[in-house]
Amino acid sequence: MAKFSMNQMTTLRWSFEQDCFRYREAGLSAIHVWRDKLHDFGEAKGAILLEELGLEVSALSWAGGFTGSDGRNFKDAVADAKHAVDLAQELHAGCLIVYSGARGGHISKHAQRLFSGALEKLIPYAEAHGVTLAIKPIRHKYGSDWTLVRRMTDALQLIDIIDSQRFKLVLDLYEFGDQAEVLDNLHLLVPYLALVQVGDRGCEPLEEPNRCLLGDGHLSLNATISKLIQLGYDGPFDIELMGRDVQQLEYDHLLAHSMGYLQAMNSAT
Repeated sequence: MAKFSMNQMTTLRWSFEQDCFRYREAGLSAIHVWRDKLHDFGEAKGAILLEELGLEVSALSWAGGFTGSDGRNFKDAVADAKHAVDLAQELHAGCLIVYSGARGGHISKHAQRLFSGALEKLIPYAEAHGVTLAIKPIRHKYGSDWTLVRRMTDALQLIDIIDSQRFKLVLDLYEFGDQAEVLDNLHLLVPYLALVQVGDRGCEPLEEPNRCLLGDGHLSLNATISKLIQLGYDGPFDIELMGRDVQQLEYDHLLAHSMGYLQAMNSAT
């Protein structure tokens, strides 16, 4: 049986408190927490609410921006990332997602050095706090605004270099769910996976991601999820729906449709 969580970006306009209660009412047992929402509600209060509702935290998003692309200097970005590690520990999060930041005005080698320098500081800190850091490759054009890690092979190479049990990978099926070189090698990815994200795609996105309702796109989500489970992946599948095709829909409809799709899928496997 697949285990599912809901990403708070799916219900962007709802508050942290609304997300928690509505997800629980919909039958979900896990949530992917976004720091901005949690900060607005209050970190300490949020941790208590999650515990009271019995919601596990599949992941915490996000830490990074070490290249300065979001306006912070390197020192401040690392300090913020360490605070995110502390928060992930408090929430017992399955992982903390880390983005390098965009290349910006740097040459590629310098941007890579900044990211490597940040990881050298963060990995020991995460290990000491029992927190798993996870990098997420984004292959589409908009990914350049977030990360230097665009290909799955680059992510695996970096994980191999770091060589830590607390440094893993996020596989986003919206990004890679139709890429043969990834789907044919899932057995190689599974040992490194901290999280699998699920979103369907009807067409190639342009400037922004455009995720459609599960089952409405062309990705073979059922087959891929089933294969990941058969290969030994026992972590959560994180539902992230956002973009033009879903932004006008009522969030209650998004939740109900997603839960119906997941229940049908679990019944068929």
